[in-house]
Amino acid sequence: MYPDLLPTIHENLEEQITQGPLFRVIIHNDDVTPMDFVIYTLHNIFLLSEIHAIQVMYAAHFNGSAYVQTLPKPEAVRRVGMAHVSASLNGYPLHFTLEAE
Repeated sequence: MYPDLLPTIHENLEEQITQGPLFRVIIHNDDVTPMDFVIYTLHNIFLLSEIHAIQVMYAAHFNGSAYVQTLPKPEAVRRVGMAHVSASLNGYPLHFTLEAE
């Protein structure tokens, strides 16, 4: 449904383990971003399964925010940046924050 404007993410867990401290990615609800775009973002940028992405989206929708995943700081910053750029290019205010683990 949404054009794939961002490069494919390739997981390399061994590399991630050595990248430093871990950070929790938090998604924040807004009244503008469509649910299907949130699911798309969680699935394609944060690599959540579609079912997990739907669960996270609904948790944020009903609670105001929700935990997405824990990643090494450089990877968390990279993915949140990609999500913000994608949302901005599509005209949505979708927002993520990071919390130190």
